[in-house]
Amino acid sequence: MTLEPCVLGVDPGLSGALAFYFPATPDRVIAEDVPCVNGRIDGTTLGRRIRQLAPTLAIIETVHSMPGQGVASMFKFGQAFGSVLGVIEDQEIPSHLVASGMWKRHFRLSADKEASRDLALRLFPATAEHFARKKHHGRAEAALIARYGAEIILRRPA
Repeated sequence: MTLEPCVLGVDPGLSGALAFYFPATPDRVIAEDVPCVNGRIDGTTLGRRIRQLAPTLAIIETVHSMPGQGVASMFKFGQAFGSVLGVIEDQEIPSHLVASGMWKRHFRLSADKEASRDLALRLFPATAEHFARKKHHGRAEAALIARYGAEIILRRPA
């Protein structure tokens, strides 16, 4: 028995999101905020959620420091990124890091987060409620990262 592929897309950070994309039903995606408790990633809840949906591949947006960001905020961001990577690696899910420019170029998107949300609303009409509000841009980006993984990474010859 072969499991239907599921691609996990991750927009990292404390205000980041996860998306679980099943290419067999391309108009649907499960997108949600990264679970946090007391200003930190809740690794236990994150691990449980990932186990529930059993992704066969994870695509994680790479992170880097941005001009003007403080040391403390970058440390927290890096800590969140590391927590997500650790949970995925612990579950032995094959993963790929992708630069934001790479997946955005694939979808012909700019850095405008609202454009990402608009595209997610069009690509995933059956589950558009995941992207209903402006604050859901992280969910939209996670969903697009997952779809990028399905379209580019899963289709690469072995």
